[in-house]
Amino acid sequence: MSGSDDLRRRTVLRGAALTPVAGLALAGCAGAEENRDSSPSGVPGPGTELGAEGDVPAGGSKVFARQKVVVSRTEDGALKAWSTVCTHAGCAMTKLDGTTITCACHGSRFDVENGQVLNPPATVPLTEVPVEVENGKIVTSKAT
Repeated sequence: MSGSDDLRRRTVLRGAALTPVAGLALAGCAGAEENRDSSPSGVPGPGTELGAEGDVPAGGSKVFARQKVVVSRTEDGALKAWSTVCTHAGCAMTKLDGTTITCACHGSRFDVENGQVLNPPATVPLTEVPVEVENGKIVTSKAT
């Protein structure tokens, strides 16, 4: 085999080896965009029970991992809830420290009092999930 044939063969093999990896990376990015443009995957619809109202203390927060929602309560008692699906790449977040939730996939951090990004790579705030209290339980409600 000549030197130029060997070089062409190595170039083709290198390209073939990289193609599946590039395809997987692009497929992952496409899924993340879908999570941002539509309702987050797995977020429960209206009427879904999250937990007891007493589970979230004033000034505190609680992750309801199965429903992919985090609920925080202001000092005056108001509840706010957010999707725990990271807006960067669609990973489900469960690591809560005070009022900061962190994505284990790429390190994005969000404030669960207002949904805002505290640390990139995410640039889009969390999706708000409307909630209300019914018979002592926190439940998702229709957007107002």
